[in-house]
This record gives sequence, C-alpha cells and structure tokens, in this order.
Amino acid sequence: MLPVPPPGTTPSRVLTIAGSDSGGGAGIQADMRTMAMLGVHACVAVTAVTVQNTLGVKSFHEVPGDVVAGQIEAVVSDIGVQAAKTGMLASSRVIAAVAAAWRRLELGVPLVVDPVCASMHGDPLLAASDLDSLREQLFPLATLVTPNLDEVRLLVDIEVVDPDSQRAACKALRALGPRWVLVKGGHLRSSERSCDLLSDGTDFYEFDSERIPTNNDHGGGDTLAAAVACALAHGFSVPDAVAFGKRWVTECLRAAYPLGAGHGPVSALFRLS
Repeated sequence: MLPVPPPGTTPSRVLTIAGSDSGGGAGIQADMRTMAMLGVHACVAVTAVTVQNTLGVKSFHEVPGDVVAGQIEAVVSDIGVQAAKTGMLASSRVIAAVAAAWRRLELGVPLVVDPVCASMHGDPLLAASDLDSLREQLFPLATLVTPNLDEVRLLVDIEVVDPDSQRAACKALRALGPRWVLVKGGHLRSSERSCDLLSDGTDFYEFDSERIPTNNDHGGGDTLAAAVACALAHGFSVPDAVAFGKRWVTECLRAAYPLGAGHGPVSALFRLS
C-alpha cells in the first residue's frame, strides 16, 4: 500500500483528465475514489459530462478544449502535480488541447493514458475519426498507455486471442510512441486467469491474477490507471507501479457491489474495512 501522509501535511497530487460519470461508477468519480483511498490529493480537468447509469451511456456533453486546457494550467500553476492520467477525452479537439497544454507546460511528470474509446456497454465515447489524434498527438507524450482488448483492436487492428497476439499488440502500440504499453487481458474471457502484458519495446513483464467472478466491474480500467498514476507519483518504477495497480484493482473487483439494474462498480471502499 502507498504511504498515507500524516494529518496536516500536503499529500502527493495527481491530476485526472477525464469525463464525469453521473452514475458515479467510472470516470473522474472512480479516479478520485482510488486516489483518496491511497492518500493522494486528486485534481481534475473535466473533459465531458456524461448522461449514464449502470445500463449505459445515454449521451454526453463535450467540454470546450480551451476550458479543459485552462483547468490543467490552473492546477499546475498553483497546486502542482507529481503525475497525471487521462480517461475519456471526447473528441480530437479535446485531445489536441490536452496535448498542447502538456507540451506547453513541460511538466516532466509521468502521464498515464487510458485510451477510452467506448464504454463497457459498447457505447462510443470517441469517434473513429478521432482515433488518429489519440495515436499521433497524445501517445508520444505518454509514459504508459493502458488499453483493454477492445481498444487494442480499434487502435492497431489486432485481435488479441492468445499470448502471441498480446505481445504483437504491445509492439504495435509501442511503435506509436509511448514509453511503455500495458495490454490488459481482463476482456479475454476464454482465459481462466487475467494476464496483463507490459512492455517498453524491449522487455516484457507479465502480471497475472485470478479472474474475479463478478458482473460488477464498471470503472475497472479507470481504477487501474488511477492506482498506477498514484504509484508513479510516489516514485515507483513503471513495472512496480503496474504491479501495484494490478493488485489494487483485483481487490476492488473482489469488493465490487451491485448497483442499479446493470453493472455495478468496482469498489475502492475495501480499504475502509
């Protein structure tokens, strides 16, 4: 577990650049829960306001790119951050604004890019025409990208079905410019285990865990990326941060609870027990 700062002392700060989930299961709500439970102060730059519940995303309202960039600059100029992560970015306009702000501010801190393209229900959260912006503008700035298997297919047109295709996906994504790539295996339902594969283009690291039998897995990808960003803010190496994030999200899946008529959220609240 990450060290919790003593009362009255300033904790590590992590910025989440993501969409708001009205159902509270994913997006900035999931990010902030994990960051709080890990003793990290969460700052936010809201990219979109979604209309969603446990059954799916009904619609969303995109926040203008200059407002997104303004949020990032306001946080960085006053509060400062030790790491950042992205989630839903809504459009190429927002992606361009985030990338431009990141380059302009020259932050020099780890950036975890969770390339959110669609919700777990299959609702599109990024148009196919905007994928080039994600690949060309944001990936080269990323310390780590964390796609699930559906996102891998959209980004590099590789269907991951076994360890060999998972390794090929890592290589193809690494060629787009990020320093590290984590191809998550949670959506490979045919496997009895959940195996994620991390690579810097040369070395490969496997992170294997039991597959938790639950339908309440909303926000799992956000939670993993947030936990990794928190670990990076504390100075962990990328492999050690991913190992920590993997353990964290596994426990969040174990503690997941039913909510509404659809998929309930993974739960960082296990930390309170």
